[in-house]
Amino acid sequence: MPSVHLTDYIRGICSGALAATPYGDLVAYDLAGFLARWPGLHAAALARLGDQRIHPTAYIHPTAIIGDDVIIGPHVQVHEFTTVRKGSVLAEGALIGFNCEVTRAFVGEGTVLGHRVGINHTIIGAGAHLSASVTIAAIHLCENMRRPDREVIMRTAWGLYRCRTTRFGALIGDGTQTGNNISLGPGIAVGRDCRIGSGVTLAARIVPERHAVSAPHIAETHIHRRRVAPTAT
Repeated sequence: MPSVHLTDYIRGICSGALAATPYGDLVAYDLAGFLARWPGLHAAALARLGDQRIHPTAYIHPTAIIGDDVIIGPHVQVHEFTTVRKGSVLAEGALIGFNCEVTRAFVGEGTVLGHRVGINHTIIGAGAHLSASVTIAAIHLCENMRRPDREVIMRTAWGLYRCRTTRFGALIGDGTQTGNNISLGPGIAVGRDCRIGSGVTLAARIVPERHAVSAPHIAETHIHRRRVAPTAT
C-alpha cells in the first residue's frame, strides 16, 4: 500500500511542553498509523502535561466551550461561541475564530481558523489559514451516521490509500490557505503551501504541495456591462 507520511505535510512540535509529549514525535508517523494510535497518544500527552494542559497565556472567550481533554498551547486565542472538544490540540499561537467547532483535531502553530469553521478528525500543519465557513467532514454517508461503517480511502497517483478508519477528515499541510464556503473530506490530504479557492468541494484524494484548487464556476465567471433600456424623455 502507498504511504502518506506526516513529515511530508507538516512540521513537528520542536519546543515547549507539547514537544515533550507524544505530539513531539508526530511527524514520525504514517497517517494511518497515527490515526490508529491517536487516542492513546493523546491520553499519554494529557498525563505528561497534568494540570498544565491549558497554558496560562492562552485567551479563551467566556462563551467558548473547552472539553476536559483538550490541550491548548501558549498564546492561543479561542473566540466567541466556539467549541473545542474530544481530544483536540491547539498548538502555540493558533487562533480559532467566532462560532467554530473543533472535534478530535490537531491545529498547528500559528494556524488560523476563521469564523464558522468546522473540522473533525483532522490534522492541520503550521501557519495555515482557513477562511470563513470551511467544513471538513470525517465520515461517509451511511445508514447510521452515529456508527459509520465505511472505511475512508483516498485516491492517489500511485494507487488507493487506506486510512484504516471510518473517521478521518483531512490532513492539511503547512502554510495552506483557503477561501470561504468550502467543503472538504472525508479523506483528503493537501500538501504544503496550497491554495483552495472559494466554493470548492473535494474529498478522497491527495493534492500535491504548492498546487491551487478552484471551483469551475469561479473560472467561468464573466463580468460585463448591463444592457439598460434608454430612459424615456
